[in-house]
Amino acid sequence: MSSSAPSPSSTASSAPRRVLDWRLRFGLLSLVWGFSFLFMKVGTESFAPFQVTLGRLVFGTAVVAVAMAVKRERLPRGTWTWVHLAVAGLLLNALPFSLFAFSELTIPSSLAGICNATSPLWGMALSLVALSEDRPTRRRVAGLGIGFLGVLTVLGVWQGFHGLDVTGTALALLASLSYPVGWIYVRRTLAGSRHSHLSLTGAQLGLATAQLAVVTPLFTSVPTSFPVLPLLAVAALGALGTGLAFLIQYDLVAEVGPTTAQMVTYFTPVIATAAGVALLGESLSWSTPVGAVVVLAGAALTQARPRSARGGNTPAPAAGAPTGVRQESRV
Repeated sequence: MSSSAPSPSSTASSAPRRVLDWRLRFGLLSLVWGFSFLFMKVGTESFAPFQVTLGRLVFGTAVVAVAMAVKRERLPRGTWTWVHLAVAGLLLNALPFSLFAFSELTIPSSLAGICNATSPLWGMALSLVALSEDRPTRRRVAGLGIGFLGVLTVLGVWQGFHGLDVTGTALALLASLSYPVGWIYVRRTLAGSRHSHLSLTGAQLGLATAQLAVVTPLFTSVPTSFPVLPLLAVAALGALGTGLAFLIQYDLVAEVGPTTAQMVTYFTPVIATAAGVALLGESLSWSTPVGAVVVLAGAALTQARPRSARGGNTPAPAAGAPTGVRQESRV
C-alpha cells in the first residue's frame, strides 16, 4: 500500500534515537502495507469504494495531523504549492486508493497486492520518457521486460485470461501506474521546496480527503448501517496503512537510507497474498505466485543504479504509496 516530498534538512546522523530497532519497524511496515489490501477487501463488503477511500484518507490525515501538532509543523504556504499538492493528492492518494478499492469488488485482495508491485516497472518506463537525466541501462531495461513477463504470467495470458476479471485487474494496474505518474509530477514541480516533508504530506493528504469528500456524496448514498468489522477495517486502513505507515517509512529512510527502506516493496505482495489466502480463503493458481516472483525480480532490476548514484538522502514516498521507484523528490 505504498503513499514523497523534498527531504528535510535532518539526516540519518542527526536523527533521534528510536525506541524500536529499524528491523522491527521494517517488519511492521511490511505487515501494515501487506494487510492494507485485506482491509480494503473487508471494507468494500459493506461500504462503497469511494466511501472506503474517504474513510481511509480521513483516518490517515488525522494521524499525520497529530504528528504535525506534536512537532509543531505548519502547513505550507504559497498558492502554486497548494495547486501542485492538490494534483499530487489526486495522483498519489485519491485516485489510486479509489481504483484499488473498486478493483477489489471483483478481484482477490492478493491479486491487487501483486498488481501494486508493478509500480516500479511503470515508474521505470515513464522515467525513461519524462526524466531526461534518468538514463536506461541494459540491466534496467532487462528488468522492465522481465517484470512485464511476470505480469503476463500472473494474468495467465496463455489461457486467454480465463477466470480473470479483466476490468478489476485493469483498475488495479491503473492504480499502480498512478503512483509513478504522481512521483514524476512532484519531482518536476515541488523539488527544492523549503517546506518540511511532514508539512507537505499533511497538506497533500488533506487535499486528497477534500477531493473525496466532494466526489463521494455525488456517487454514493449514506450507508444504512455501519457493521463493526468493515468499519474497523477502514479505520485500520487509514490510521495504520496510510498515516502510521508514512511516519514509519519516513523514519526508516532517515535512519537506514532509501535503498534499504524501499525493500519493503518486495515484502508487501507476499504478505498481501498470504493474508488473502489464510484469512479470506482466496484461492491461487500456480501462475499467480510464480508470476509475482518474476514481477518482483524485474522490479528489483529496474532499481539498479551505478555505484556513483547510490546512497544520498532520498525522502520517503507519500503515505500509502509503494516505495519501488527512486525519486530524489517525492510527496
